[in-house]
Amino acid sequence: MKKRFPLLLCCTLAASLLAGCSAQTAQSGQNSPIPKNMNAAGADSFAKNQISKDVIAGNTRFAFALFKQLDKEDGKRNIFISPLSVSTALTMTYQGAATSTKEAMAEALGYTGIANEKLSDSYKNLLPYLKTLDDKVELNISNSVWVREGENIKPNFLTANKDIFQAAVTPLDFSKNNAAAQINQWISDATHKKIDKMVDAPIPSDVIMYLINAIYFKGDWSEQFNPQATFPTQFKTGNGGTNDVMMMSRTGKVEYGQGADFQAVRLPYGSGKAAMYCILPGKTANINDFIASLDANRWQAIRNSIAEREEVRLQLPRFKLEYGIKNLNSSLSALGMGEAFTQKANFSGIGANIYISRVLHKAVIEVNEEGSEAAAATSVEIKQAEAPAQMPAFIADRPFVFVIADDETGTILFMGKLYEAGQA
Repeated sequence: MKKRFPLLLCCTLAASLLAGCSAQTAQSGQNSPIPKNMNAAGADSFAKNQISKDVIAGNTRFAFALFKQLDKEDGKRNIFISPLSVSTALTMTYQGAATSTKEAMAEALGYTGIANEKLSDSYKNLLPYLKTLDDKVELNISNSVWVREGENIKPNFLTANKDIFQAAVTPLDFSKNNAAAQINQWISDATHKKIDKMVDAPIPSDVIMYLINAIYFKGDWSEQFNPQATFPTQFKTGNGGTNDVMMMSRTGKVEYGQGADFQAVRLPYGSGKAAMYCILPGKTANINDFIASLDANRWQAIRNSIAEREEVRLQLPRFKLEYGIKNLNSSLSALGMGEAFTQKANFSGIGANIYISRVLHKAVIEVNEEGSEAAAATSVEIKQAEAPAQMPAFIADRPFVFVIADDETGTILFMGKLYEAGQA
C-alpha cells in the first residue's frame, strides 16, 4: 500500500468532522417531540438544538485520542478511520455497561460527567440530523444488533438501541453456515458494497451478539477540480521514498489557513455544511510528531486560522485508501477501557457474565476530481464468559473417610471413617 502521510490527517479529520461539524452551534437540551406544524428547516434547527455540546466535545476528544493511539501502532502505514462509527458502536454497547466498566468506557469515550439522559438525547437527534445535513451530500448511518437465537438479552438494552440509535435488532441462529454471510450482507448493503466482510465464518460458539455501525458518505466538491488540469508527479513518502501519483490542481478562491508549523485548506462539499480539511505539516516536520501534538484545542485553532483567499494554488493527489479490518482492542485499552475486554467486565444491563471480545473497524475512501466517497463499519463482538466458579467449601458435618499416607512411597498408613463424631 502506498504511503501518503500528509494526507492521513485530512482523511481522518474529514471523518471526525462528520461527528463534530456542529460543535460550535449545538446546544444542550432534552429530547422533546418536534412541535407540530413545524417546517423542515425549523425541524432541522430544533433537532440540532437537542445535541449537547458536551457530547460533541467528548466525541472530538475521542476522535483525536484514538487517531493518535493508532498512529503510535501504525506510524509507518496509512491510517483512515471513522471516529463517529467507532463511538456510535461503542455507545450502543455502553447502554448496558455498569459500575467500573461504565466509568472506564466513559473516560475513554469522553463521556465522563455526562448524564445518561443527555447522552441518549444527543445521539437520538445527532444521527438523524447528520443524515439530512446537506441534500447535495449522501450520508447514511445505519446500526444493527444481531443476537444469537435463544439468548436472554435484557429487553431494556435492546429497546434503548432501537429507540436511540434506530438499530435493527435481529435474532439469528449463529450456528448456521450462512449466519456470518447474512450479517456481512447487511454491512455491504449499508456501505454501498464498499465493505463486504467483517464477520468471519463460522461464528464462534461463545459469541452471543454483534453490535454494528456502518457509515457511507458521498459528496461532490462545491468547486470541483478540472480533470484536464490533473498531472502525473511524485509524492514524497513518510519513509523518504517516492510514489507516482496523479495530482489534481486548481488555482483561485480557496479557504486557506496557516500557522508556524502547518498549512491547511478547507474543501467544502455540496452546499458547504460538510468539508474535508487537509492539514500539511511544515516541510521539515515529521508527520507522526505532528499528529502527536494534535488535540481538540489545536484542531479548533487550525480551523480558526482558515479564511477564504482570492488566489491560492491548490494541489491534492487523487487517491484511494483502505484501512483495516483493524482490531481496536489494544488502542481502546490504552485509552482506559481495558476492563470491558476482560471477564471482569460489568455489562449487567445486557445480561450476566458479558464482555467485549473484539472491536473491529474498517474504513475506505476515494478522493478524485469530483469529490469523495467513503465508508466505514465497526463491529463490537460480545461474548458470554463462563459463570464464575463458586468458592469451594468442605464442611465435614456428616460421615467421612480419612486416610493417613506416606506420600513418598504412597503407602497408606492409616485409614478410617468417621461415622459418629462426639466431643474430643
